Amino acid sequence: MNKKFRVFATCDIGEAIDLLRRRGYEVEVYPHPEAPPKSLIIEKAKSGIDGLITTLRDQIDSEVFEAGKESLKVVAQIAVGFDNINRADANRFKVPFTHTADVLTEATAEFAFFMMGTLARRMWAAEHLTRQNQWGFWHPYLPFLGDEVTGKTVAVIGTGRIGLAFIKKCIGFDMNVLCYDPAYQNDAFVNAVQEIQELRHRRGLVKEKAWIKYVPFEEALRGADFVSVHVPLLRKEESATPTYHLFNERTLSLMKRTAYLVNTSRGPVVDEVAVARALRESWIAGAALDVYEKEPLPPDSPLRDPAIADRCRLMPHFASAARITRLSTDPDKGMAGRCVQGLIDVLEGNYGGDVTKIPYVVNKEAFAS
Repeated sequence: MNKKFRVFATCDIGEAIDLLRRRGYEVEVYPHPEAPPKSLIIEKAKSGIDGLITTLRDQIDSEVFEAGKESLKVVAQIAVGFDNINRADANRFKVPFTHTADVLTEATAEFAFFMMGTLARRMWAAEHLTRQNQWGFWHPYLPFLGDEVTGKTVAVIGTGRIGLAFIKKCIGFDMNVLCYDPAYQNDAFVNAVQEIQELRHRRGLVKEKAWIKYVPFEEALRGADFVSVHVPLLRKEESATPTYHLFNERTLSLMKRTAYLVNTSRGPVVDEVAVARALRESWIAGAALDVYEKEPLPPDSPLRDPAIADRCRLMPHFASAARITRLSTDPDKGMAGRCVQGLIDVLEGNYGGDVTKIPYVVNKEAFAS
């Protein structure tokens, strides 16, 4: 490699930065844990950097691309989502951007499952009771009871990689599964799961045979004890099947009063005002959220209402926050590794320099002949 590439990273992504430096890259890392101001990103783009490593916190649009039009060759996002990157602007300036899909699939799916169990079994309330020295006796149903997960029915809204991985966790708990996906039905996967469920029943591992099937969205909501959300964020102008505020007052009211909602997908898929109302007025039994319409969660968010605190679990966009998943330099295991590999592939002209063949590039349509 003859050229010494310059890269600015809007946050520290661990040892993967050293991997770039060992390859001869000149890498500057924003030294603070919070997101850098956009003005600084524009300044760095204007200074002649070749690559930009970004997070969901960074707004990357025409201002950034215009500033970097003389040198910026790639934006490498350390996330699956890329709502913060204006795709149309990236295409107009012919800048490919990459993301880190797939490596966080299992970590996110298991976290969604853990959130579901924590919410249903009221673990937060139980621990607070113990820590505050309010646990004074054992009683069959006082001070409260939780709900079992085993054998219940879960609606999985979105059956992409993470949704399917989540289903695999659920079948281990003998759950029935209602699947809904606005774009694609993975019938082969559903058939395989049904075969496994039937085998478990035949071999006497379970007393009741569980089932799995695709159903319409509203049927999934009405029939589920738990609803886990795994769809991408799509707005009306982007898709015929938008997911923005897919969960709103109307759709939340379709759920059972005993049902729980879990969201690890994208914050704006859920109308937070509607969720808070649904909890206050007991339309649903509980909600667990890891993503929000605005991050970090504002101090005045209705989700912070003390009246619903015992039924509303709030996590800090934490689903992929596992050591290997976040920081491994192996692009097949870690987000950091996949992030820098995408950057390297573009800058060093891997895959014959054909951007449309580089695995982690999102906006390949801008480079198709």
